[in-house]
Amino acid sequence: MIPPGPQSLVPSHYTGINFKVLKMIEVENLCKSFGPRKAVNGLTFSASKGEILGFLGPNGAGKTTTMRILTCFFPPTSGKAIVAGHDCFENSLEVRKRIGYLPESVPLYREMSVRGYLSFVAGVKGMDHRAVKQGVNRVMSDCGIADVAERLISEISKGYRQRVGLAQALVNDPEVLILDEPTVGLDPRQIRGIRQLIRDLAGERTVILSTHILPEVSMICGRVVIVNQGSLVAVDTPANLTSRLRTSNRMGIWVVGPPQEVQQALAAVHGVKNVQPGEPDPTFPDAHGFTVELDTGTDARRTLPPVIIGHNWDLMELRSLEMSLEEVFIKLVTREDEV
Repeated sequence: MIPPGPQSLVPSHYTGINFKVLKMIEVENLCKSFGPRKAVNGLTFSASKGEILGFLGPNGAGKTTTMRILTCFFPPTSGKAIVAGHDCFENSLEVRKRIGYLPESVPLYREMSVRGYLSFVAGVKGMDHRAVKQGVNRVMSDCGIADVAERLISEISKGYRQRVGLAQALVNDPEVLILDEPTVGLDPRQIRGIRQLIRDLAGERTVILSTHILPEVSMICGRVVIVNQGSLVAVDTPANLTSRLRTSNRMGIWVVGPPQEVQQALAAVHGVKNVQPGEPDPTFPDAHGFTVELDTGTDARRTLPPVIIGHNWDLMELRSLEMSLEEVFIKLVTREDEV
């Protein structure tokens, strides 16, 4: 568990879950050991109905182990894992009826056709035989694989196979979706389509999304859970995590002028901590971009423009730069590793 203290980024209400409040996913003090190694160590979090929850952590942090507990692949060593009101250990069959799971390595029977495989999975999941055809057609359309419905899985591309994997997770119209790297192997157009599909699934379904593509999380997840070494590091919205970790203001400024002189002039302004060359902006082809880091409380709109104007340079744009989720992730994980 994360020790209490002013530096903790775990809100106080996550130190314990009130099981009288219905959540679609409830994890409390979850532990899983493999011999002497603790893969999951006192993990606690929850997800509400209709929520898309990002599940982040470095390799070996315990993400896949947690997902396998939630999907009833194996029981926890201790703690509780409840999905849709059913205990993953005591009522695993009830849990399995209500979930869809896309593991990182999709288990596909390559000698089967796409339609045949999805029909087989629907039957295994206990769907009424009268609903199988309709369900299979629905997920093939949603996942963009209707055009390869009659082809053998061995004959389709990796991107198509990934979408077949997502389709099998959706075929039983589950209440909870657990997705481990759902866009691996897809091209940019396919990734956009899967992202939109996941967004469309929110509202009626709860989605846990594990991915290493952090901008993907920022675009589609309402909250994120960050784990490291099996323990909870942070849980909050991306915006709140950014706000709580920000120790300075960062501004982007684009100026038409000698780049070295501009950088030196900006660095000499009171309250400026650092100035680095920034990314060019095609909107201002003649301007040079800079990233300016200022002390918290310094108003860049008051301090920076007079310097530019005083040198007879052209100020093209000045805007605030938000801390990215990638920066938040690296900062949190690095800090935990140093403890």
